[in-house]
Amino acid sequence: MKAELRTSYLGLQLAHPIVASASTLTGDLDTLIALEEHGAAAVVLPSLYEEQIEAEAMAMHHALDFGAELSPEATSGYFPEPPAWEAGPDAHLALVRQAKDVLRIPVIASLNGTTAGGWTRYAKLLADFGADALELNVYLIAADPDLSGADVEDQYLRLVNAVRNTVDLPLAVKVGPYFSSMAHMARRLVDAGADALVLFNRFYQPDIDLDEMTVAPNLVLSTPAEMRLVLRWMALLRGRVDAQLAATTGVHAATDAVKLVLAGADVVMVASALLRQGPAYIGSLRDGLQHWFDERGYTGLDQARGSLSQRSSPDPGAFERANYRRALTSYTPDLR
Repeated sequence: MKAELRTSYLGLQLAHPIVASASTLTGDLDTLIALEEHGAAAVVLPSLYEEQIEAEAMAMHHALDFGAELSPEATSGYFPEPPAWEAGPDAHLALVRQAKDVLRIPVIASLNGTTAGGWTRYAKLLADFGADALELNVYLIAADPDLSGADVEDQYLRLVNAVRNTVDLPLAVKVGPYFSSMAHMARRLVDAGADALVLFNRFYQPDIDLDEMTVAPNLVLSTPAEMRLVLRWMALLRGRVDAQLAATTGVHAATDAVKLVLAGADVVMVASALLRQGPAYIGSLRDGLQHWFDERGYTGLDQARGSLSQRSSPDPGAFERANYRRALTSYTPDLR
């Protein structure tokens, strides 16, 4: 008898828990179709970035006004002002609509903003164009020494609450782990309006280009080792926050997905592995997950989910300081 892999996430019924996370792959309609054909349960589109939209709007505004001061007859620039013009989001919103028209699986939009006004405006647009749910990709670097930890947390909460009060879409909040009390912050995010938490955002670190003497972006795909941090917090939060939990970062094999489900994940999101292996790999992950649970006689994910979370584990301390001590004291180097 095959284990039942069906699950729910953000009010959406999914055939299994393997979801294609936001990446350049999910920004192309043909690839989205391929991901569905190869078995993706849902897709998360790339983030709509508030700063990018505003920069494009400013560039267009500058172009429209260019040369206006050179002629008294060109009081508003040499180009007519387009009516109801929207800079930046048009192509992204078109992708949302096209994906919804073509795909049978749920389409989750992603928004990466910096201001409450930007978040609410573009969240509403994404909802209007048909997204099934919305993932808020919160990426704030606490670089201002005048801002306290409480100030930074309040900024997160204001953003989430502003979107929650603007749209009726189910909301997932994708955050990093760098809070002084991650568990407490998780509860506050849920109280602010999050229906699900996505663990964790990867904060890409810049590099320095020594030839150009400039600060350069540095995107490195995830490794399986990065899944450990997600695994720990998935197990710690399962049953302690009133929200669904999505795992992302470091999922490269079916056994990674199995571990995260056992720790408490409702869905497991994949990006780097698909970028390396191609869209067809999502089917391998799904089939490997199915095989693992079938082989061990599970009836379905409901039986397995969270069975090794901290609340259910026979050794709860393994997820806290005890693991740190055991790891250090039990390691034996190979000196051969």
